[in-house]
Amino acid sequence: MFSLNASNTYHFYRKACDMRKSFNGLSGLVKNELNREPTSGDVFVFLNRNRTHLKLLHWERGGFVLYYKRLERGSFTPPVIKEDQTSFTWPQLVLMIEGITVEKSVQKLRYSH
Repeated sequence: MFSLNASNTYHFYRKACDMRKSFNGLSGLVKNELNREPTSGDVFVFLNRNRTHLKLLHWERGGFVLYYKRLERGSFTPPVIKEDQTSFTWPQLVLMIEGITVEKSVQKLRYSH
């Protein structure tokens, strides 16, 4: 429970989403429009038309988890990702949820195995 972190893969649904959708409706969007498997363990991110509501759909061992945030003021700024991609990173998700917009950033090289 509450196991979202940098090891997850995050996918952004680019169209406005009807926030009345729950587990089954969002899973249908993942399968039919993103061409992904909702039970893969990836996290799928949805925004409404006004970008004031955000839902995250995530499959964990034993079932789906749905995270939902509604802003009282302001709106979410979607992550900047290439047109032909849906995936983005944990830091981009955190910045979006916290309402932080980065005007310019430089990713420094890091050693990886």
